This record gives sequence, structure tokens and C-alpha cells, in this order.
Amino acid sequence: MDTMVIGIAGGTGSGKTTLTRSLKDTFGDDVSVIYHDNYYKAHHDLTYDQRAALNYDHPDAFDTALMVADIRRLLAGETIRCPVYDYTVHDRSDRTTPVEPTKVLIVEGILIFADPALRELMDIKIFVDTDADVRILRRIGRDVLERGRSLESVISQYLNTVKPMHEQFVQPSRQYADIVVLEGGRNLVALDMITQRIRGHILGQK
Repeated sequence: MDTMVIGIAGGTGSGKTTLTRSLKDTFGDDVSVIYHDNYYKAHHDLTYDQRAALNYDHPDAFDTALMVADIRRLLAGETIRCPVYDYTVHDRSDRTTPVEPTKVLIVEGILIFADPALRELMDIKIFVDTDADVRILRRIGRDVLERGRSLESVISQYLNTVKPMHEQFVQPSRQYADIVVLEGGRNLVALDMITQRIRGHILGQK
């Protein structure tokens, strides 16, 4: 199987997941998705407070080498066991989830373009660019409502690590993108262009 690898990057709350879900919903079983967030390094040896204080927006927070190895295995036709990260305890869980080889593999994450080995595996690199005010409001809504965080902790994390790491690593990685999409999955023109490209690849595999 000739698998097309699509990287979808961009800042927190930019709309990466909306775009990813739109593509997955459109093409179903022909598309598999792996998230860089699930490859956060495990820190079972640290206390909750120690884990909560870590910088999760720096490239060193991720086991990117494992993600690269897993993508290569998928491209070789193997099924992988993807790690599962538990945001409520700031640690990798003991569970894994199977991901099978498909015609299209979407790799999503804020920092996936910051790693050369990861970039080299991608056929198409998409950067989702959204206004910073919109992104922080989306992050607050997500972390407070879905991940059980306090408003104070979300704001503190944004100011101390998310914003400076975005400026240092995420935004500069935009230069590696083949396509820059404004507003993610809500940009219907860009979504249609990407959808047509994927459809052509899938039809070419039949």
C-alpha cells in the first residue's frame, strides 16, 4: 500500500483537530490518525504536582523518536500500538490503542514540523494559522470543560509556557508548510482543496 502521510500542525486551539476530524469523517476507514500529544514522554516517577509543572510545549516533552518509528512501521504495512496520554493526570496511561495501515495517515500536533525526521516522512505539510486571541479562548474552553483544569492553571500555563514556546518553536515551523490554512476546518475552500487531493490519492490506490 502506498500511504500518503499528511502532517497537520499549528498552535494550540488553531483548528487542527477540526480539520483532522473533517478529513477523517469524509474518508472513514481509508484514513488513520495519530496525535503527537499521545507521544508525550511518560513520567510515572514524578508526583502529580511535579508533572503539572513540566513544560509540555517544548519539543523535548515528546518521545518523537517513538512516533517516527511507529510511522515507519505503518508505512511498512505493520499495525502499531499507539500510546494513550491521560491529560487529567499529566502522564502517559498504561493503555495503548491499535492503529492499522491505511491509504492516508494524518499526523497531528503543534510541534510536528519542528522535527526534521518527522517532516521527512510527510508528503503534505499543512499549517493551520489562527489569531492568538481566538486560540487562547478555545484552549480555555477545552482545558476547563474537557480536561478538568482550573481557569487559573490554564492561564498560568499559557503565559509561562504555551505562548513563549509557540513563538520560539511552533510559529517558526510554519516555514516548512506546503499549505497554510486560515481557521482550520472552518476554511471550506482550503478543506475542499485538501479533500480533492486525498480523494485522488485514494482512488489511485484502488
